[in-house]
Amino acid sequence: MSQIAEMQKTVAAGTLNQLEQLRRYTKVVADTGDYATLKEFSPEDATTNPSLILKAAEKPAYKALVEKAIMDNRSSGPAGPALLTRIVDELLVLFGVEILKIVPGRVSTETDADLSFDTEALISKAHRFITLYKDRGIGRERVLIKIASTWEGICAAEALQKEGINCNMTLLFSLPQALACAQVKAKLISPFVGRILDWHKAKTGKDFAPAEDPGVLSVKEIYNYYKKFGHETEVMGASFRNKGEILELAGCDALTISPQLLGELKSNAEHLERKLSPATARQSNIERLEIDEKKFRWLFNENAMATEKLAEGIRIFNADAVKLKQYLAAMH
Repeated sequence: MSQIAEMQKTVAAGTLNQLEQLRRYTKVVADTGDYATLKEFSPEDATTNPSLILKAAEKPAYKALVEKAIMDNRSSGPAGPALLTRIVDELLVLFGVEILKIVPGRVSTETDADLSFDTEALISKAHRFITLYKDRGIGRERVLIKIASTWEGICAAEALQKEGINCNMTLLFSLPQALACAQVKAKLISPFVGRILDWHKAKTGKDFAPAEDPGVLSVKEIYNYYKKFGHETEVMGASFRNKGEILELAGCDALTISPQLLGELKSNAEHLERKLSPATARQSNIERLEIDEKKFRWLFNENAMATEKLAEGIRIFNADAVKLKQYLAAMH
């Protein structure tokens, strides 16, 4: 690009806020279940998880949705864990349906954390979600089934993708997880930037500049590997702790961003530079690595951060799912 063209690009960028600039390179996804936030920032897709749905369900604005999920399932069986699970499934889908009235793209709906090591149960839960969406007029092309990136979860994704059910592989903290997901042709992965940073800050007691952020570097490594070797799985950075992390990943396939950080991007008109691109990724000096179950388990076990953060993430999501069921049981 000539110097004049680059200057023109910079001037043009100055008329756009950073959120608008980011959209030129990256699909912007909202990490929330709150409709007002979605309407404010107009993301293309939206992601949810048990923690976000719990926060939303407790708000008065969503009381009618919660009551509908309870009423629709009240006659489906006796009170107990099975009934609460059905109510939660329907509530997640009802949120998803409402979200899809606002966003033009896809919504991610998360499988139960306590199924993270059960391939068949994950497949069954995905089928239930897809059926619930279908019953409400939503095609599977607008839904991503979120599954934790355990080996069992990756095996479930392999089976589901062959059926045309697209998966969002979450709680992903390492290159071995990303490679295994790409090999089974998962539609999308969500590497967790902020939680990687949290681990390294706790271990070292030091802060990291965005360009040196271990979470940012992990996503860059995964993105470059995928583009260099032609993997079609989408890379969507997630779990950000600050705006600097987002700026360092401009150009990533997608980024799912919290309402607070979306607001920070929207209120700033400084120039945003593209940091990732397929062209530069293809020039990366990376060796191809084949992953099977034994190699996956060994390499993952050797990564203390990834091992600890995956286990912690599953526990946190499960704890919030339990709280959501308790909240619904009290209403029921």
